[in-house]
Amino acid sequence: MDSLTLRQQEILGFIRVSSQKNGYWPSIREIQEHFGFKSTNAVAGHLLALERKGAISRVPGQARAYRILSDKKPSAPDHTLSVLEIPVYGNIAAGYPEGVESGHAIASLQIDVESAGLNRKSANFALRVRGDSMVDAGIHEGDTVILEVRTPRNGDIVAALIDGETTLKRYVQQSGQPPFLKAENVAYPSIYPTSELIIQGVATSVVRRL
Repeated sequence: MDSLTLRQQEILGFIRVSSQKNGYWPSIREIQEHFGFKSTNAVAGHLLALERKGAISRVPGQARAYRILSDKKPSAPDHTLSVLEIPVYGNIAAGYPEGVESGHAIASLQIDVESAGLNRKSANFALRVRGDSMVDAGIHEGDTVILEVRTPRNGDIVAALIDGETTLKRYVQQSGQPPFLKAENVAYPSIYPTSELIIQGVATSVVRRL
């Protein structure tokens, strides 16, 4: 199977979860409403892409019927399916640091673990990006970034609490020097903590609405 985009992984995850819960696939209209697409044509385009990449196939002679190719039969509930529901905890500044967001989930993402390369055993969460300080790393305003709770490595993109405020930046740890945060946009300076730098999560992938 060809590699899937994060949006395709998210749609595949939603289809799997809906199939598990209801015993049948969601309608194109239900997929449209869940993801906020402007038309059903966008859903049809994603399903066609999933079919071309070998993730799903049509079931001959059945309306609105596809088969997920890792499943044994069309729309069959399978409790071993690797779908992960990730909480979205609000916004994070990809610009200058801002006040801490609420710790309560405001939404959730349903992601296919195998396609996204996520570690089910790790704590994962997501934040919506506000600002443009990470555009040169391919992270834009309005994107949703998925993060894993773990110790960062030099060069990781992280959600950080720096001197009481949160931001999304690249973590830089140079030999013999305290770590700092680097923007991926020349319009923004690097940020050096004066008292506190706590890494809340390491970015693993980005979801973008088209």
